[in-house]
Amino acid sequence: MRILVLHGVNLNMFGKRDPKQYGTTTLDQINTSLVALGQELGATVEHFQTNHEGAMCERIHQAYADKVDAVLINAGAWTHYSYGIRDALAILACPIIEVHMSNIHAREEFRHHSVFGEIVKGQICGFGAESYLLGLRAGVSAAQAAQKA
Repeated sequence: MRILVLHGVNLNMFGKRDPKQYGTTTLDQINTSLVALGQELGATVEHFQTNHEGAMCERIHQAYADKVDAVLINAGAWTHYSYGIRDALAILACPIIEVHMSNIHAREEFRHHSVFGEIVKGQICGFGAESYLLGLRAGVSAAQAAQKA
């Protein structure tokens, strides 16, 4: 089973950017934890981070071609306005899990809406770096259910 984790704009700054909101865990630490949990769950975890919207869309297109089993995405601010990324995600036939370290519903009004909401299997937010691990568990479970269907 192959799971792709997509990290969007500014997320390479985890551990440095607004530690009160996002904690001090770095993106490298998150990725290391995801790979380790993936091994426990019998899944290969690949990760990709970019600050360029077109590069994110191209990586999603590659995920479609590669027939990945599930995608986890924390698109950062793109979550709230990128219809380009939304349309790229909509091409995928696999489960998509949206994750956020902070509780986007308890923050500024513009963060309350996700343009991905209608196409993702579910959303996990507000648990810090643990949101990613919960998302991975949900992604593996959804992929297993899809394989059985």
